Amino acid sequence: MAALVVALACTRGESAPPGDDATDTPRAAVAATGRSLATEPADRNGAESTDATREPTVLFLGTSLTAGYGLDDPEDAYPAVVGRMLDSAGTRVHVLNLGVSGETSAGARARIDWVLRNPADVVVVETGANDGLRGLSVDAARDNIQAIIDRIRAKRPHARVLLVQMEAPPNLGARYTRDFHEMFPELARKNGVELVPFLLEGVAGDPSLNQPDGIHPNVNGARIAARTVFRALVRKPLVVTSD
Repeated sequence: MAALVVALACTRGESAPPGDDATDTPRAAVAATGRSLATEPADRNGAESTDATREPTVLFLGTSLTAGYGLDDPEDAYPAVVGRMLDSAGTRVHVLNLGVSGETSAGARARIDWVLRNPADVVVVETGANDGLRGLSVDAARDNIQAIIDRIRAKRPHARVLLVQMEAPPNLGARYTRDFHEMFPELARKNGVELVPFLLEGVAGDPSLNQPDGIHPNVNGARIAARTVFRALVRKPLVVTSD
């Protein structure tokens, strides 16, 4: 079974760098735990393993959707659920949840070097949702996400990168909504990274799958989001090794 390391703003006791002040949601509580979702002893999350022996690390960079805002247990956030699904599929991994509530793509860009201090064999990038909610420039968001991908390529050249499709609300106008939507597949094609379907597909707009704010998934909604990401992850071997 896989070990899960949940860190909603910092890991190994380090302080997170400054980020955006949340306007749509409060910033997630800064926490770092070594709790395992597995049935194996918690000490599997303790001592560092060597590169030769450690299990692959799947790192999630994201917003409150990734951080699990509003959920009573961080193990209900979709990255944790993905970890359990990979366990069930026989793939042993460490999951690092580095989601921060209220963060825009500019905030993710500002902290990407800090995030990449961590090992990362797979990086799942979920950003832009707050840009869309605030009606921020699509061009600026595109530049920020491009910079994030560039830094991942520079710091973790062998990491598999998945970019999560996000959507803007329709009240910002048809052109903005279209340009925002198209930004993600364009970036994926340009950079040769994998595009994950819309994270909240089958969840957004369904009161039974969302918290009272109508924005953040509840436990059942997070499970559906996890399935979307899981299906993208298992399209190919989690880690591709070269001879």
